[in-house]
Amino acid sequence: MKMKKGTKIFLWCAAVATVVAGAAGFVLGRYYVDNKMPNFSKEYVLFVRPDMSAQEVMDSINAGAGTVRPKSLERAFAEVEAAQKMKPGRYIIKPEATSIYAARMVVFGWETPGNLVLSGTMRTKERIAQKIGSQMLVDSASVMAALNDEAFLAEYGFTPENVFGMILPDTYQMYWTASVKDIFDRLKKEYDAFWTPERLAKAQAQGLTPAQVSVLASIVSGETLQAKEYPIIAGVYLNRYKIGMRLQADPTIAYIHNYEPNRILKKHLKVDSPYNTYIYKGLPPTPINVPPKACLEAVLNPDKNNYIYFCASPAFDGTHRFAAGYSEHLKNAREFQRALTKRQKEKAAAK
Repeated sequence: MKMKKGTKIFLWCAAVATVVAGAAGFVLGRYYVDNKMPNFSKEYVLFVRPDMSAQEVMDSINAGAGTVRPKSLERAFAEVEAAQKMKPGRYIIKPEATSIYAARMVVFGWETPGNLVLSGTMRTKERIAQKIGSQMLVDSASVMAALNDEAFLAEYGFTPENVFGMILPDTYQMYWTASVKDIFDRLKKEYDAFWTPERLAKAQAQGLTPAQVSVLASIVSGETLQAKEYPIIAGVYLNRYKIGMRLQADPTIAYIHNYEPNRILKKHLKVDSPYNTYIYKGLPPTPINVPPKACLEAVLNPDKNNYIYFCASPAFDGTHRFAAGYSEHLKNAREFQRALTKRQKEKAAAK
């Protein structure tokens, strides 16, 4: 039986409509998957470096965030032209993020700040540069250049010689892509915030400027790792300073010798340097390391004692014994020396 022309047209239209509906459903389905459905199984910190390709970034996301549908992520990256428009940065990929959100994040530079941690022993500019360079996009060579740039540091009121005093050990929230200037701007901002009117008054009460507080705090930092001793040692040095006695601080001698000697010997004391506190009275010209905030606070709030001398404890626990008189100090020193000699003999016998 021959099909009527109207029926043929109807069937043809129905077939076309089915194809169109299927195509539309396919497109809408993809749109929903890419734009509405979470696509990651865990949170991931993504670092996009300037030399990375879009494929390298997607590979990093897939491996770190556990991408559920990698093809969806590819489509999203292509849609926003990520290969041409990606911006370096530190990004947080969360499990609830969609593919398109992750792609737009790296295209529009929706960075999440991270921690710049400046802590621990910082006795050289190289160490400071290494700490910053290892945590930020800027390289350590750029930081090192800034630490030695007179004109650059002059903008902050510091010099390559006294720049240790500008840096306060702390944890700073910063964008990973921050420039060297951004980083130093933040350091100076924190320095200015630290020196409140109250702290300035305390420095003045000790007969010190903020710069001198940093110098003395760096000596205290060099003397002990025991935070509980910071105020006591600060008190000792302030006692010496106020009576015009030479500070005779071993850390300043270590600084002169680039911190190479394991122990300070008499031969090390002969160097003629303004940092030689065994030769010259008063404070050395600049800080000899980056002192912790606790050391600055110790100088501003020293222990009120009459100690003039101190030496290492024979317990070898990192603490010290303190004395007001020289005879008492000699007694403490002899006890330490006897304990040291005994310890060295025991070590030699054990070999």
